[in-house]
Amino acid sequence: MKGKLNISIGFLVMGLFMLYGFLLIYLRDFAPDKLAWIESYSTGKHFESRLAHVHGNLFAFLNILIGFLLLHFRNDLKNTSKISTLSIIGILMPLGILAEIYLGLPPIFVLIGAIAMTTSVIWLGIEFYRLKINK
Repeated sequence: MKGKLNISIGFLVMGLFMLYGFLLIYLRDFAPDKLAWIESYSTGKHFESRLAHVHGNLFAFLNILIGFLLLHFRNDLKNTSKISTLSIIGILMPLGILAEIYLGLPPIFVLIGAIAMTTSVIWLGIEFYRLKINK
């Protein structure tokens, strides 16, 4: 069912990025080299990890919202499967940031995810604009 998977993945990804937030708290407050971590607040891995944390939760929330809307308006909107799929692919953006930080991978997944999520949000906006509401 279109939207159900978005909601499920959204909550799971949100939970994972919330747990990642605990790691960031540990690194800031309890890690042996916490002062070095704090001093690099706006640069390098510290900055990138915060970007991943924020975008991970944002994109998870967007999947939950998009999933809910796709379920609620499933009979009235067009292209729901494509919008749903693009929204899920969007999760690659924050995961791609983490892959860059921890695995040294190139930013291709960040770009793919960002383009997919942006496309899904704009496409859904267009579909809602076209929606005919009969009262």
